[in-house]
Amino acid sequence: MSSRRRFISIAATCAALAPWHAVRAAAAPLPCVWRGTAMGALASITLVHPDRARAQAQLEDCVRELQRLEDIFSLYRADSALSRLNAQGELPGPPHELVELLAFSLSLSQRSAGAFDPTIQPLYRLYADHFASPGGAPGGPCPEAIERVLRRVDFRAVELRPDFVRLRRPGMALTLNGVAQGYVTDRVADLLRAAGFNDVLVDLGEARALGHRDDGQAWRAGIVDPRELTRTILELPLGEDRGALPALATSAGYGTLFGTDPRVHHLLDPRTGRSANHYLSVSVAASRATLADGLSTALSIGPPAQATALLQAYPPTRVYLVEPDGRMRILDASQSPT
Repeated sequence: MSSRRRFISIAATCAALAPWHAVRAAAAPLPCVWRGTAMGALASITLVHPDRARAQAQLEDCVRELQRLEDIFSLYRADSALSRLNAQGELPGPPHELVELLAFSLSLSQRSAGAFDPTIQPLYRLYADHFASPGGAPGGPCPEAIERVLRRVDFRAVELRPDFVRLRRPGMALTLNGVAQGYVTDRVADLLRAAGFNDVLVDLGEARALGHRDDGQAWRAGIVDPRELTRTILELPLGEDRGALPALATSAGYGTLFGTDPRVHHLLDPRTGRSANHYLSVSVAASRATLADGLSTALSIGPPAQATALLQAYPPTRVYLVEPDGRMRILDASQSPT
């Protein structure tokens, strides 16, 4: 997975600098925190549970699950399932997690009219190689190179079955970077809930919360100001309380810049071959991190006029759009734009 800057600031009750750290709040269960990296991003998992030993053992299980899922989705591990699919053009007996996430991705591609497209990887590689070469134009590859590569970008050319995946055009390749962090976040949160942990915050670059903090209050997350990354412009409750949603994800061009021009970044429009610059950032609150992650990518790239219609296909969701002039606009799947 590509390295990503942090778009969301998490307000938890224990700030741990070491991989393992626990702090006792007065008359409250013991919060236990793991911090590290996952899917190319800084990551943390916070558990509120009275049994510290059990919580630490469960966190170790979560870390093993993170490593297992990276072996499926990573583009930087040559033996990952996704890398093998890209190298061979087909993959018999794919892991069910790959099938599940790819099915969601192709559905979102269809609903977003191709704004979200997991076959964008050849275009990303074109940009990465262009900027890695001495003397590459600061505006990106030439139109002719982009046109050639776009012939290999089309989500409709992916054949997906439970027992087989094939890329129907030579030179095609997939990336799930626009949704995999959210999916892995959900997998970890679901694993913890199934193990009986009901007060949890999973933050793998995208966030999902269960229950409450050790002080009984809602977990909270802040949306970072794209123009001043040390500043938070809006803080939201996360969880299942009334008025809140459990998951939050943000997409922003500044997360992965190719060169010195801030308008040339990883949010590439598969229809034009150029970076989309409709917004400075797009944050989505949803019931699951997979959906929040995928929608934040799709809404960043798709035409603004289609944003409301796409959002309404996935209630309950809420979107926080930071416009190019820095103003925030909010869309809600069940309400009119504000």
